[in-house]
Amino acid sequence: MSQAKDPIKLTPGLMSVLPIFYVGWADTVLSPSEIKWIHQKLKSFDFLSDEEKKLIIKWTDPTNPPGEEVFKEWVNSMKKAAKKMSLEKRISLAELGLEMARNSTRASEGIWQSDSTRKALRELELALGIENEESYSLIYNKLGDPPFRSVRRASFSVKTIQNLLDDDYIEERSKLRTLLKDSVFEYRYTRDKEKHRTQVLDWCKMLARQGYGALTYPEKYGGKNSMGKYAAIFETLAHHDLSLVIKFGVQFGLFGGAILHLGTIKHHDKYLERIGTLELAGCFAMTETGHGSNVRGLETTAHYDVEAEEFIIHSPTPESNKEYIGNALDGVLSVTFAQLITKGVQHGVHAFIVPLRDNEGHELPGITIRDNGDKMGLNGVDNGKIWYDQVRIPRENLLDKYGQVDVAGNYSSPIENPSKRFFTMLSTLVGGRISVGRAGLSAAKSGLAIAIKYALKRRQFRPNPNQQETLLMDYPTHQWRLFPKLAKVFGLDFALTSLTKEYEVAIGKDMRIVETKAAGLKASATWHATQTLQECREACGGKGYLYENRFADLKADTEIFTTFEGDNTVLLQLVAKGLLSNFKQQLHDDGYKAILRIITSRIATSIIDKNPIITRKTDAAHLTDPAFHQNAFIYREQKLLLTVSQRMQSLIKKRVNPYDAFLRSQMHMIELAKAYVDKLILEEYQKTVKQFDLRSAEFRILNTLYNLYALHTIYENRGWYLEHDYMHGSKSKAIRRMISKLCKDVRADAAHIVDTFGISDVLLGAEIIKA
Repeated sequence: MSQAKDPIKLTPGLMSVLPIFYVGWADTVLSPSEIKWIHQKLKSFDFLSDEEKKLIIKWTDPTNPPGEEVFKEWVNSMKKAAKKMSLEKRISLAELGLEMARNSTRASEGIWQSDSTRKALRELELALGIENEESYSLIYNKLGDPPFRSVRRASFSVKTIQNLLDDDYIEERSKLRTLLKDSVFEYRYTRDKEKHRTQVLDWCKMLARQGYGALTYPEKYGGKNSMGKYAAIFETLAHHDLSLVIKFGVQFGLFGGAILHLGTIKHHDKYLERIGTLELAGCFAMTETGHGSNVRGLETTAHYDVEAEEFIIHSPTPESNKEYIGNALDGVLSVTFAQLITKGVQHGVHAFIVPLRDNEGHELPGITIRDNGDKMGLNGVDNGKIWYDQVRIPRENLLDKYGQVDVAGNYSSPIENPSKRFFTMLSTLVGGRISVGRAGLSAAKSGLAIAIKYALKRRQFRPNPNQQETLLMDYPTHQWRLFPKLAKVFGLDFALTSLTKEYEVAIGKDMRIVETKAAGLKASATWHATQTLQECREACGGKGYLYENRFADLKADTEIFTTFEGDNTVLLQLVAKGLLSNFKQQLHDDGYKAILRIITSRIATSIIDKNPIITRKTDAAHLTDPAFHQNAFIYREQKLLLTVSQRMQSLIKKRVNPYDAFLRSQMHMIELAKAYVDKLILEEYQKTVKQFDLRSAEFRILNTLYNLYALHTIYENRGWYLEHDYMHGSKSKAIRRMISKLCKDVRADAAHIVDTFGISDVLLGAEIIKA
């Protein structure tokens, strides 16, 4: 909520600080260290009265910024003063404030000419980090009279493309980027995991205080009821320390999200508000040492005791302990997944709220927690193992949206079919899978921004002794290493943004299509991140190997992205199953047999046109025609769908059992899933590019990147296309030449393209790109 109006009239003292505070609030955020500095420094500002200081302190409240009417009044006051100033003085916001104060009829001339007053205002300007061209342009453009023009130009509007990437959450992302540039969020390079964990927890608490933790929760619990905002914040946060991202996601997304989506109003009222503020820390305990991807096979049990009206949570075997649980060492509660058993009948995996620690932080009876220890990366996250030894919890601690147990131990569910119920429960958590894909994408963007910025300043080898050495970015090999990966990042961004919107609409409805897309895009985005970061590290040579240039952390921290929230290879099998069954419900009900029944009925009617495009056509207009790309991608997907179906049918005819038939077809299924995801990205790329005027510079740059993605993907799979006579060798060579040309086109705008990611050099945190 914003302040509706100023409680007192604007005095000369208040006018003196208005320009500085206006720009300070331009991103709708004042960071914690800025607020602290202002509060301390105000005491020494003898040109301000006590009442003026109180009002200024009120202006710094991040939960109650000045309202629209207040800002309008500020702008009008600044306009009047700016007209009387020389261009020379307009370079300083402090000078504008002094001019405003001097123009006040009640102003004392001496105070507003004083060097001490000018010095104090300049200190305030510097402390808020607004002594730069961008800040001055912001305010003077608002006043309709800019003092100068930037010398840095791009051939397209960087801001327009950044706004496209920021989607519907431009303001939210901008606010977070400003916050993360604050000194309290400065990277702390340490190999001491305890220090790192403490720092990450402190950062999480700061974010919670700014209202980020509760974004997906209903407004009554302090939230915004917006998965879109949460995903945008999660993605933007991933430009920072990735341990913070994962800790944030575990606490507010997985732990809080499970209670939100699997619990009912009694759970929401009791827990959500405290979870969103991090007053109540918790963890999401699903994975076991013996069961990771196979959630259905979890061994932890939850027996219902009718007499005590309690569930007994127990780890019955050596490998049934919960493993790799984030927040395990800080968590007070856990959402624990276990096999629900009542009256001797097992009803499948359900989620339970299980207390882990008392108010002093000691483990409760029956709970054993051990640190997982040092990891390859993400050592700022407190991963641990949890054992339950006959731990009793109240009946009400069952998260009972999809399954209830009454006092007498009778089980009921709004979803009668156990398989459908199981997959419905898991589908509510698919948002986490989408978020991990977007975080991986952010890491890839960071790596590309660092590598490309470095390649635009680093020189190596000269044509002859009288010429300057050549920039790394001007070597075709360097362009081939980085630019196709840069192009795919944009496509993945568009596809994941579209998927997030689909997910928001589908919550509470049929999620099968969204689940399939989420599985495929998560796998594609996180694999692309690991491959891109490796290439970027190598592209920076020895400098990329130095810890100070972030690749060590980026690479180590994203390694796990390919296997948590679903092992990527397993996820692609899930995608293939969905495609093979045409998303029929029988897939969930009857498993492999259902898929085979559908395949058998499908083969008779499946017709795929053989190569509708001339195999030898190589002119530029054809190679950059979206219709050619679309036909090629569709042909690959449909051909693979038909051939894997035929292969499985052939195995069944030979009396191979359905499970073994799937095992023998796994590699084929993986290729089918990859083809589907490639086509998905292409389609979203095409939709996005079409939004722009064909004559605009923004269309030109996006279309160049789009063509690079489409042709490079075809080229990467040229072996398959050649095997199936979809194109001739001469066409493959022509595509290679066209890729080289597109890379040259991207080269001209490379610096500005990575600027559209909106990642400041402070957030990139790499010494290698500093001037």
